[in-house]
Amino acid sequence: MSLIAGSYEKFLWGFKLKPQNTDPNSKTLTLIPLFSYPSHLSAITSVATAGPAAASGGSDDTIQLYDLSHATSVGSLNDHAATVTALSFFAPPNLSVPLNLVSGDADGTFCIYEADPFVLLKSLKPHRKAINDLSLHPSGKLALTVGKDECLAMINLVRGRRSFYCRLGKEASLVDFNGSGDKFYLATEEKVTVHEAEDAKLVCEMENPKRVLCAEPGENGLLFTGGEDRGITAWDTNTGKVAYHIEDAHSTRVKGIVVLKSSSGDVDNEDPYLVASGSSDGVIRVWDVRMAVKDNKPNPLAEANTKSRLTCLAGSSLKSFKQPQVGKRVQKEKHDAAKDGK
Repeated sequence: MSLIAGSYEKFLWGFKLKPQNTDPNSKTLTLIPLFSYPSHLSAITSVATAGPAAASGGSDDTIQLYDLSHATSVGSLNDHAATVTALSFFAPPNLSVPLNLVSGDADGTFCIYEADPFVLLKSLKPHRKAINDLSLHPSGKLALTVGKDECLAMINLVRGRRSFYCRLGKEASLVDFNGSGDKFYLATEEKVTVHEAEDAKLVCEMENPKRVLCAEPGENGLLFTGGEDRGITAWDTNTGKVAYHIEDAHSTRVKGIVVLKSSSGDVDNEDPYLVASGSSDGVIRVWDVRMAVKDNKPNPLAEANTKSRLTCLAGSSLKSFKQPQVGKRVQKEKHDAAKDGK
């Protein structure tokens, strides 16, 4: 498993989550530093990963690309004319590398890229003001965006155009589909709402004590949120109630949450469900969520201190770092998928 984090100090930090070798029976993990790049000319505002591919967006209006399998930078994209505020990869279940990258910026522009090679397919402007966040449907055929114009937009990625647009009444800072894509979540200040994806019908509302700054869907209808309350809350989105809470997970506000899933070659398949979090004081921690059910102040399984002001966090499963470069692997897997009629 790999984690990347962006910071105000222009640096991108990369880590690999591995078991400690001191005791084979121990479940203790460690975050091994992979790299730290001065990737942008100014603050990094968004990051995304999928398999060995990673991207970061900054207030220098650029997107930087990376190959995590070699821990190297592989180029940049310069199609935005404003701060890149949101990024997301689309990787089908039958591929270990992404097919597309989408991005949003502070000018309200939304870009769709092919991932191999990284070529701009379409640029459109679904919002009149800045795009705060975006989320890709698991099918890869549509995306949701929220912006400072207090509106929600749906983008048809097949046709490359906006297909739906509505006013929310309040500015939403976060939007995210659940794992199956039948529901989506909106975060507005302290409130998180759950909606049906088909007609945007409100399912339930969840009220956090303080402003929500990050959210990540988990399994079995769970949604993990973090923010100015410095804790991590797991919500049951079927009932709108708190499933469990990690109190004082960090000493400062939580700026990013990643739900990690075990895969062979990373950590033991019997390892628990893991959640990583990053805070504005530069600390990244990995938690065993089972312990949070028993104790609202569990000890983290792993911790790393970047000593920088983190702004965002992303992660993905990566079985081995001895892989072909991103472009060559994408070409091979696309060819194999087409040959099999997938």
